[in-house]
Amino acid sequence: MTYAPPDTPLDIVYQDHEILLLNKPSGLLSVPGKGEDLADCLLTRAQAAFPQTLLVHRLDRDTSGIMVFAQTPHAQRHLGLQFEKRMVKKAYVARVWGDLQPDAGTVDLPLIVDWPNRPRQMVDHENGRAAVTDWRVAKRREGETRVRLMPKTGRSHQLRVHMLALGHPILGDPFYAEGAARDFPRLMLHAESLRLRHPDGGVGMTFRAKAPF
Repeated sequence: MTYAPPDTPLDIVYQDHEILLLNKPSGLLSVPGKGEDLADCLLTRAQAAFPQTLLVHRLDRDTSGIMVFAQTPHAQRHLGLQFEKRMVKKAYVARVWGDLQPDAGTVDLPLIVDWPNRPRQMVDHENGRAAVTDWRVAKRREGETRVRLMPKTGRSHQLRVHMLALGHPILGDPFYAEGAARDFPRLMLHAESLRLRHPDGGVGMTFRAKAPF
């Protein structure tokens, strides 16, 4: 599959002397991939506008939504520790296949890379790393459910595999959805909000980017 990222201007949610919050479009890598053809990414686009920009965390290429970047090495260390200690509160919106019941719950299933099929991940109770996701139904309609996902850990593809494990893959997922559930123009997963402490002073701040679906 050819990498053809959307040619859209930077969507700046917030910016100051320490942090930069951007709304990443679906289809754009967070960081460069291997090879010239995968060089275009949100990090390099951010650095073109703000050369001092430093990476803190990532979103999957197919996932859209809010990302925080550091504007100083101090901010990068400060934010990196917050992610490491799970102090950053993340909330996502997803549209999933079928009628998800009950109205809320928690998925606690350890994950590991599925080596022969990487970058796919899979549940592995023996060797997997702990992965926990809280979920809450927002609304149900004709064969699908809109759900709010609050990951407690940050494993690769965590939300995608956890929803699949419940029997409700995220719509448009090229890795984990099949048949009609896959037949959507994009992965219906969006990082809607981030709550973190500002590196200069430690004040709690919440940033949001509305889901485009």
